[in-house]
Amino acid sequence: MKVKERGFDETGLLTLFEEKTDNIEVKFGTVTISPGERVPKEGLSLHEENEYSIIIKGEIEGECGGIPFAVSDSNATLIPAGEEHWAINSGKEPCEIVWALVKEK
Repeated sequence: MKVKERGFDETGLLTLFEEKTDNIEVKFGTVTISPGERVPKEGLSLHEENEYSIIIKGEIEGECGGIPFAVSDSNATLIPAGEEHWAINSGKEPCEIVWALVKEK
């Protein structure tokens, strides 16, 4: 595995590394969501990877698969591949998240 500093995109998402093998693809990174910020800004997110996240600081709430959720620091989440979702930082401080997208082939 090679560690790659890929840089921040316009949403503040930082991909720290990506790894692909014959059996699995993994992307790993961080994101900070500002108070009141919604991800995505409109509509729903959907991707073909399982999304594993650990909330390092702050809190978010949203909806995944039509079910409301609220999580805060020291909690982890799993959004299954193909599940529509969105989130908003409902707190008063930035929400810092470490995430991994895992696609099994």
